[in-house]
Amino acid sequence: MAKAKQPGKHPAKPARPDRRKRGFERTVSLLTARIREVGEARGFAVTRLLTHWEEIAGPETARIARPVKVSYGREGGFGATLVLLTTGANAPMLEMQKERIRERVNGVYGYAAISRIRLTQTAPTGFAEGQAQFARPSKPAALAPDPALVARAAKTAAGVSDPDLRAALEKLAQNVLSRRAKAAD
Repeated sequence: MAKAKQPGKHPAKPARPDRRKRGFERTVSLLTARIREVGEARGFAVTRLLTHWEEIAGPETARIARPVKVSYGREGGFGATLVLLTTGANAPMLEMQKERIRERVNGVYGYAAISRIRLTQTAPTGFAEGQAQFARPSKPAALAPDPALVARAAKTAAGVSDPDLRAALEKLAQNVLSRRAKAAD
């Protein structure tokens, strides 16, 4: 005997994956959850400690050390241990700065989350997982623009009397003309 349709009930539809309804999304919004997962696996509940380390610790400290792990004690005491990676030559310098670093890190957390800082030393060139490089690579030097392109951009903006506006238009013209030159190559 066939089942009669009950009014107001629809047959079950297969679940569709959630779709974004806003079009393009910023990359950070797509990666935030994954970055948080990886950070939490290493004990970083606040990922700002990793992403803004130079601002938190200061440029001199960030140049010689980086955060590796936050570990919580087994006995359940308050406070965690922040593990910093540094080279052997810089370890004594960091040892003297541990209290200042701890205060600055706790300022990010908003409470005394870190009670201890432990230093881990490595060779300046690193080991198996890659090289421990603390200094950020320098930005490549900008190439000098083509003199013919600069002259053509100056000719394009020559009729403008305001010097600031003329300089801005020359810069814009250089960018547009250099992109056209690259596209033609």
